[in-house]
Formats: sequence, structure tokens, C-alpha cells
Amino acid sequence: MRKLCALAVFVLLLAPALFAQEHYTEGPVWRVSLIRVKPNQLDAYLTSLRQSSKPLLDEEKRQGTIMDYKFFLKETKNNPEDWDLCLAVEYKNHAAMDGLAAKAEAVRDKILGGKQQAQQIGEKRQEIRELVSSELLQEIMLK
Repeated sequence: MRKLCALAVFVLLLAPALFAQEHYTEGPVWRVSLIRVKPNQLDAYLTSLRQSSKPLLDEEKRQGTIMDYKFFLKETKNNPEDWDLCLAVEYKNHAAMDGLAAKAEAVRDKILGGKQQAQQIGEKRQEIRELVSSELLQEIMLK
């Protein structure tokens, strides 16, 4: 009887995971940041991204910390509070994000020259843009 109860509990705990995997397989994990650029500041913001963020992301990709990254420019605006630009960073899986802060700091120091320089860039960006949201998304492939 105990074995039957243990089996029933095991099946009940495992069933949701098995059911979910019936419909899809898990792909990479994406960190998606939606950004609203202040009026007349898009050129300055894109220049800042090109000069500092792109080299950082390229180095993280070269080192294998991230798989890829993409920038998206939104062509429609539903209201004045909507976002303008999206940055999507692709990681192989959730485990690839373990120790991410230390890895990112090492790349930051190598590319930008240290924490102080990165803070100065961040402060300047705060004047020209606003983070609307930052989401962690699991890509799935339907079966």
C-alpha cells in the first residue's frame, strides 16, 4: 500500500512537467528590455548604444556568455507612453545566466575601463531614455 501511495504522489508531482513537455520543447532564454526614448533623443541614444553597448554585447557573444542579441525599432506607437526601442539578449538556457553579474563586470571593465565609466554612461542615458520593462522569456518550439 505504501508503494502504491508513493507511486501516486510521484506521478501527481511529475504529471504537470510531463504534460507541459507534451506540447513544446524549450529553447533559449531571452532578456527583453523595452525602452522609451525621450523626444528628439533617438539619434543620441543610438549613438550611445553603438559606442558602448554594442562592443560589450559583441564581447559577451565572443566569450560565449550570450548566444546573440538584437535591437528592434518600433514602427508603431499606440500611445505616448509606449516604448520605442527593444533590446533582446539570447542566452542558451537558464543555467547560462548563473554567475552572469561577475562575467558582465569583467567584460565591462575590459571594454569600458571600469565601473565608474559605466556609471557615467548610465547616468547620461537616464537623461535621454526610460526603461519601460525588462522581461525574461523562455522560447518554446511547439511540437
